[in-house]
Amino acid sequence: MKTSKAGIDLIKQFEGCCLKAYRCQAGVYTIGYGHTKGVTAGMTITQQQAEDMLQQDLATYEKAVDGTGARLTQGQFDAAVSLCYNIGTSAFTNSTVAKLIKSDPQPRTELAMAWGSWRMAGGRVSDGLVARRAKEYAYYRKHSITLTKVLGTCAAIALVAGSGCLIFLS
Repeated sequence: MKTSKAGIDLIKQFEGCCLKAYRCQAGVYTIGYGHTKGVTAGMTITQQQAEDMLQQDLATYEKAVDGTGARLTQGQFDAAVSLCYNIGTSAFTNSTVAKLIKSDPQPRTELAMAWGSWRMAGGRVSDGLVARRAKEYAYYRKHSITLTKVLGTCAAIALVAGSGCLIFLS
């Protein structure tokens, strides 16, 4: 699966773009939209280079999220890629979030708590990460397919078509 334009916009909103290298909250040199590989002090890039780096980085994070083997909606995938983009592939792959998504991608309390636990930067709770995690998980939850949504869609179809609707759950 690939990150949608809405997912990329979500990541861009969270990461911001800086064309001159800086140290992030965790003390790592960063440039563009949160790119860290090969970044050194004093490094500068163009806006196009920032866009190119983002696209290259996304491929790595998309692969990690795909690695859960879960059948995700586009919105769920985008939110998970945003989390992975921020915490890194190794942290994501070994996280409780990834394990919970793999076992059942539906939003639930334990997934929300695991998602929200990724709020530390430089050994301290970051208000920015607390807000980011809340927005990412809300996006994940909003774009999930639930039985309530399926039944609502079924009822709408029945009203328009004037017929019944069969649902097979497995």
